[in-house]
Amino acid sequence: MMRLAIYAGTFDPLTLGHLDLIERSAQIFDRLILAVSANEPKDVLFTLEERIDMANKVVKHLDNIEVESFGGLLIDYARKKGARVLIRGLRAYSDFEYEFRMALTNRKLAPETETLFMMPAEAHSYVSSSIVKEVASLGGDISDFVPSVVEKALKEKFRGKDKK
Repeated sequence: MMRLAIYAGTFDPLTLGHLDLIERSAQIFDRLILAVSANEPKDVLFTLEERIDMANKVVKHLDNIEVESFGGLLIDYARKKGARVLIRGLRAYSDFEYEFRMALTNRKLAPETETLFMMPAEAHSYVSSSIVKEVASLGGDISDFVPSVVEKALKEKFRGKDKK
């Protein structure tokens, strides 16, 4: 039986913390779907197509990863794909309450699906996509936070914009 998991998020943008969890999950599961959410919050910087393109470039060295988009409830998408494991990242204690509530809600909606919590490497435990976007928008060095493909895309996004 093939072990399939889904790691879902907006990945706006994908960080080295995300990549750490992706690489480690790819070692545990036979197949991993990196599911990029089409349910975009108002403060999204990159389009769905840009986020999928960046993700594909970042994970091209991993042969058991598929990058797809999804809309609606993650648990419905997981059922459609036949996945019984959802990967969720926990950076800090502050993430736990939200993720715990989501895991319990998903368990209620789909008792057959498990949520696997993983922590990124300590070097990436404080990095969030929102912090990366803020630092990049102000011209700061983000090379320690994101893959080079993402760094380049962020520089392009903010090129020519007034720095605050």
